[in-house]
Amino acid sequence: MEAQQHRLRRTDYCRLLRGEGGPDAVALLSAGERSWRLLLLRALADATDAAADTPNGPLPALRDGWRLLTRAWGTAPVEVERLLLYPAVGTWAAHALRRVRGTAPGDSPLWAETGHLHAVAASAAVLAGLDFRISVPVRDGWAVLPGLGGARVEATGGRWAATEVVAVAGDVRVGPVRMGADGWHGLRELRAEGCTLVLDDIDPYRGLRGPQVPEPLGTADRWAGLFAEAWRLLVRDDPETAQAAAAGLRSVVPRPRSERYRPHSASSGDAFGAVVASEPDDAEQFACTLVHEFQHHKLGAFMHLFTLYEDGGPERFYAPWRDDPRPLGGLLQGVYAFFGVTRFWRRRHGELAQFEYALWREQTLTALHGIRAAHRLTPLGRDLVDELTRCLAAWRDEPVGARARDAAALAAADHRATWRAYHVQPPADAVARAARSYCTAGSTPLVLPSADGAIVPAKSRRGLDTRAVLLRRLLVDGADDSAWQGTAVGAVEGARTEDLALVTGDHDAARACFTDRVLRGPDPDAWSGLGLALRAQGHPAADVLLRRPEFVMAVHAELGRDVDPVRLAAAFRC
Repeated sequence: MEAQQHRLRRTDYCRLLRGEGGPDAVALLSAGERSWRLLLLRALADATDAAADTPNGPLPALRDGWRLLTRAWGTAPVEVERLLLYPAVGTWAAHALRRVRGTAPGDSPLWAETGHLHAVAASAAVLAGLDFRISVPVRDGWAVLPGLGGARVEATGGRWAATEVVAVAGDVRVGPVRMGADGWHGLRELRAEGCTLVLDDIDPYRGLRGPQVPEPLGTADRWAGLFAEAWRLLVRDDPETAQAAAAGLRSVVPRPRSERYRPHSASSGDAFGAVVASEPDDAEQFACTLVHEFQHHKLGAFMHLFTLYEDGGPERFYAPWRDDPRPLGGLLQGVYAFFGVTRFWRRRHGELAQFEYALWREQTLTALHGIRAAHRLTPLGRDLVDELTRCLAAWRDEPVGARARDAAALAAADHRATWRAYHVQPPADAVARAARSYCTAGSTPLVLPSADGAIVPAKSRRGLDTRAVLLRRLLVDGADDSAWQGTAVGAVEGARTEDLALVTGDHDAARACFTDRVLRGPDPDAWSGLGLALRAQGHPAADVLLRRPEFVMAVHAELGRDVDPVRLAAAFRC
């Protein structure tokens, strides 16, 4: 196979830098991903050849799998290449390569990881219509053929064993189970006009990292209905994005439903086209998730062709959609994805949509400003940051309703302040000086240090989005519903009564509760909550508590619990 050079047209290149790109651009990115996948498979073949001690366990030699795969490719190249580009095949190849090289842990025996090649080859041979016989791994009682489905197989040997796949004249058996008959679990599809995705609930490598147990859904009806509705929504609101996503996405990996307004989703550069998603609350959320993860795929494929930043470096940055500090590459992925999220909500209507739009345009801009000066960004990386910033800045003054605007401002300030209180460690000498000055300065204002402090990741006690989830529920369900307020704290994991008081406007009660928590000991979340309550009351101490809560908290700890936290915060000059 000859080497292939990949080029993006100038128009597609510029549109991708702006977070956009239609089906033509995605086709070019997909071509790059094809080369990336084939190189990955070649690297795995070379690594297993070089590792003379790679075990086979109960399976045939790996060269037998490569031979069957090559034979299938020669017979049906289009079908087999489509299989090799299936997302879970990429996850397997990348994980197996890391296992062979010793750079990834795993509780599976190595032969079960590398021997998944035989399952890939069996799938390819089935698609090519070949007669063949080969043994494949059995993991946790399942024998799975990537892209096709799987069967439960009784096997001795514990969690990992082997069984034969035999095909004769189109009749395929996986162990004792005939493909398509009882006992066979074929992969189902999510269908909408213009797009069909595989719903993959059994491939052991569907989860984007290491292998996991198959979890077949009893019924896919709700997923199918939500997908059809979500796709209609995308086609109506943003037909170009819908067409691009249809050209790039291949599979959805279903996960159990999570708490309302806290969907979980993921994607990986090893698995172009796969979206792992918790069962959506509704079609609108599903559509937003597809946009979000497709943005990750576009940038991941772009970064396989172009360099946006230099590897290495310990820097960590504020990511307004995460509880933890993020490295530069992760934050670039985040701003690109949440640019797409912002654009999605910009086209939607309703108070919740206005809240999401106002929140994410502000938070994404905050993250972009935070990395603009990162020294490891390449010139192309700065171009991307500048293009996204320019687009978002142009939207910043677009009006939203007052209630949604105020709720978004509260959520943004809350997340930033709480994140700082957890993860920013102020200079110890500056804290000590401020404590001494507070004891002796009288009415002289204390000055915040110019140095911002070091980012030291810490474990948060609850999700930093807790009050934002309460705000979403309030906007949708509870504006005038006292019954909702009576159950809201229990319905949102991590929520407390003072959080509810804050978001529903009982600022005196919220202030009293947060103050009491602060006086009981270091509590980052209480300091940011106190700042939010004070801001709602127009108190001058609010500014410093929301801008530099970590410093006031550290000085308070130095002085002791008896010091009034509001009086201390008011002593600082911003």
